[in-house]
Amino acid sequence: MLIENKKIAVVGGGMAGLTLARLLQMEGADVQVYERDFSRDVRVQGSTLDLHEGTGLEAIKRAGLIDEFYKYHRPTASKLLIVDKNLHIKFDDHDHIAAVAENRPEIDRAPLRDILLNSLNKNTLVWDRNFVSMEKHGEGWILQFKNGQTAYADLVVAADGANSKIRSYLNAPNPIYSGITLVEGNIYDAHKNAPKLFEFTKGGKVMAFGDEQFIGYGTKGDGSIMFVASTKAPEHIFAERGNDVNIKQQVSKWLNDNFSGWSVAWNEFFANENVSFIPRPQYYFPLDQCWSTQSNLTMIGDAAHRMPPFAGEGANVAMQDASELAACLTNGNFESLEIAISYFENQMIQRGAEATRDTLENSDRMHSATALQQMLDFFGEIDRGA
Repeated sequence: MLIENKKIAVVGGGMAGLTLARLLQMEGADVQVYERDFSRDVRVQGSTLDLHEGTGLEAIKRAGLIDEFYKYHRPTASKLLIVDKNLHIKFDDHDHIAAVAENRPEIDRAPLRDILLNSLNKNTLVWDRNFVSMEKHGEGWILQFKNGQTAYADLVVAADGANSKIRSYLNAPNPIYSGITLVEGNIYDAHKNAPKLFEFTKGGKVMAFGDEQFIGYGTKGDGSIMFVASTKAPEHIFAERGNDVNIKQQVSKWLNDNFSGWSVAWNEFFANENVSFIPRPQYYFPLDQCWSTQSNLTMIGDAAHRMPPFAGEGANVAMQDASELAACLTNGNFESLEIAISYFENQMIQRGAEATRDTLENSDRMHSATALQQMLDFFGEIDRGA
């Protein structure tokens, strides 16, 4: 096996990094995951994930975790309401026995992360390892972390997300601004901190369209809500630095200015003292991106193919990356690590480009003047075919 007697460092303990570690350990690999969070008890942000056949769900099957997955998946979370900017319901998936997205089972990120963490050998994941830099050492790398700790690896896999620090070591191209900026909002104890919008979901998710803008949200199993509000905007509309109070003031004003034509009912999100905001301008990597393959370094997930979230492909393609990379490193079909990684990267770039293209097309639809009708037509066709 190509990775026999090799130390593998996976930088980033998200879905892609943990899936890769699990699959490699199933083949006896020596793998360590370095994660910047201080512990597994840090609250996990992010929306509920819908896993797709052939990508995310297939990776879970290969990892031998499908039974655990279905213990924690949330069938109701797939149920969808499509509404206009005044919360008038135009499509109600709750009227159907099966959700239109029933073949894409949903699960919250926290339990999925726990499933993957619990599947790993003891001490595989090293917490409080915020990557700073690395330098070549013999045939491998010495990694430097913010807390002053270092680690050696023969092979480094960057799974450190959309703002990857390791990507630059491959001289890969810079991201492109998509023209869309979104704000992510998180509200805990939503039944009391945003009771009307919490009840409105009926345990599922809501997609709202109007004025070439979008708001989407859903409840999670822990009783919280995560919402996103997105619109066409110049690239640098928020200061990159500032304290939480300053950011909250900026975002609140931006939401009030840009969504002024929307129902005041949305103020339960926009003007809520219990909400935390994260501005997220949306970027993607060039569809024709390329870089020179290295025998001791590669990347997966958002680090390799960053894209907006408007087609639900990011986590799924990232988990597929993990699955395919693990196979290339352990299946015995390649003569060297460089050849195996080159094959993987070529396939991954193609997959990532296709997913990015679909995502950008969907983003255009969702932020068009006819977005509401296009979405109703789309889900109506799925419904009729069910």
